Amino acid sequence: MVPPTRSASGSGVRFAAQPLPGDNRGVTASPADATTVATSPTDSTSVAATPTGETTVAAAAETIRASVASVIEGKDDTVRLAITVLLAEGHLLIEDVPGVGKTMLAKALARSIDCSMQRIQFTPDLLPGDLTGVSVFNQETRHFEFRPGAVFANIVLGDEINRASPKTQSALLECMEEQQVTVDGTTYRLTSPFMVIATQNPIDMEGTYPLPEAQRDRFMARIAMGYPSINAEMDMLNAHAGADPLERVVPVADAVELSRLVASVRSIHVSAPIRRYAVDLVAATRTSPDLRLGASPRATLHLVRASKAAAALDGRDHVLPDDIKSLAIPVLAHRLLLTAEAAVARRTPEAVVTDLLARVPVAT
Repeated sequence: MVPPTRSASGSGVRFAAQPLPGDNRGVTASPADATTVATSPTDSTSVAATPTGETTVAAAAETIRASVASVIEGKDDTVRLAITVLLAEGHLLIEDVPGVGKTMLAKALARSIDCSMQRIQFTPDLLPGDLTGVSVFNQETRHFEFRPGAVFANIVLGDEINRASPKTQSALLECMEEQQVTVDGTTYRLTSPFMVIATQNPIDMEGTYPLPEAQRDRFMARIAMGYPSINAEMDMLNAHAGADPLERVVPVADAVELSRLVASVRSIHVSAPIRRYAVDLVAATRTSPDLRLGASPRATLHLVRASKAAAALDGRDHVLPDDIKSLAIPVLAHRLLLTAEAAVARRTPEAVVTDLLARVPVAT
């Protein structure tokens, strides 16, 4: 088994994965495993879900943004979207060419929060068990003991996820959707908060596999870093040439505070017309002549959740139509598949979503 690379840690508390109640078929989990995967000692079930208020969410998010922005130069909108996905309990896919800071963004976000993190370098020889964990036979106890894999952390960074085979990529499906892992018939709960941040190179680059549709649909949003401006690149040279800027990043929030911020985001009000607008917009992708696969109901849910987080970041207690519009492309575009005719005409999913935003009216 290829061991995951440890990049950062939170509390440093050792953790032995525990099966869900009533699910003890064939495998036992023992604290004697002394696994090297560290997680936050506080699960979300034990955190008081007391809303901190939208203003507090905005202030806390600004502190996290400033911490990440000290490493990522000139990408304020990208950093804001990453924090939006974090507070909306989603997973983030960062896609762009090599060398533009995809992994740096993910590491900076993880280091700004004092919780456990695991980094996985996806390669063609990576196996599903390297992610989920494996059962190892203990000669002394004569029982199989579960050794947790790299997904047992608060933030999981999957670097170049599309360089692994589809079989290995599919190992993330259950944990991303249900926040649990099933190995050898036993289900193990993951800790909260839990977020997967994956980077990938464009699929036309050598040695990459396209992500399965089900995998893409589990990512709340996809963002592209893009090349920095000339001034931002000059600032990057000044800041990064002498030392690693990640070494200066210190946690500005912890898992307990993050869970409270998430609880506050959940309480953001979404009116019936706004919900109807989100449904109409997503439904329009399913009837578009340019698409052979539209967005799923999960996409509707992700769009509304992300819009609630965006409203909280702006200090509001309610969602506006502009929140839906601003997040429609990053939340919907990566889930859409073009028809052959649209692809030949060089249409893009982003262009299709832009057209739908112009045509679908806001419900009243």
